[in-house]
Order: sequence, then structure tokens, then C-alpha cells
Amino acid sequence: MTLDEIQAQADKDLVIDDTELDTESLKTPILHNKYLQYYNKFNLLLKKSQWEERTLNREKWEYYTGKSDPSVYKEKPFDLKVLKADVHIYINSDDDLQKIQANLILKYIKKNHLI
Repeated sequence: MTLDEIQAQADKDLVIDDTELDTESLKTPILHNKYLQYYNKFNLLLKKSQWEERTLNREKWEYYTGKSDPSVYKEKPFDLKVLKADVHIYINSDDDLQKIQANLILKYIKKNHLI
């Protein structure tokens, strides 16, 4: 489900009928539960993405510092000797890590209704 679909659903769900305020007030806990479940689901997905980013960040750190398994270097050679102070430059510019960070940013934006 996309953010736009949830927002359209909320627009429909949150219309208040002024002539039947008693029944409208009974809908409040049901709607609260519905949107709390959405929030929890997407919050867990965001956390999962953050964990994946941390794991990938560690793997890239191992790769660029030369501490990865030799099989990793056979698959994707890296012949430069990187100073410890410069490792962050290589990690921050790594394509794999940038993709997961872009995905994480999009999830954060959607979670906080910034788009």
C-alpha cells in the first residue's frame, strides 16, 4: 500500500457527519486502531531498512579496509590501499550503500508525511 492510497483512505474515513455525532464518536477507536496498525507496520519496515543499512555499512567497511573474506575480493577486486582515515570516503560513495540509503530516506519521508 502506498502513502497516497493511505492518505486517500484517511480522507474518506475521517469525514464527519454532523447530523450523527454519536455514531461518529464510536468510530474513533476503530479508526485509531486501523491507522495505528499502518503506523506500526511501516515503522517496522523502516527499522528493518535501518538494520540492513548498518549491516551493509559494516560489510563495506570490512571490504575497504581489507578485512573481508578473500572470496569477496575474487568476486569484486579492490587493489587500492586505503588509509584508515579515508575509509569513510569510499564507504559514503559506494553505490550499494547509496541505493539502500536512498530507499531509507524515501521510507522516512513517507513515514513522516513529508510528501
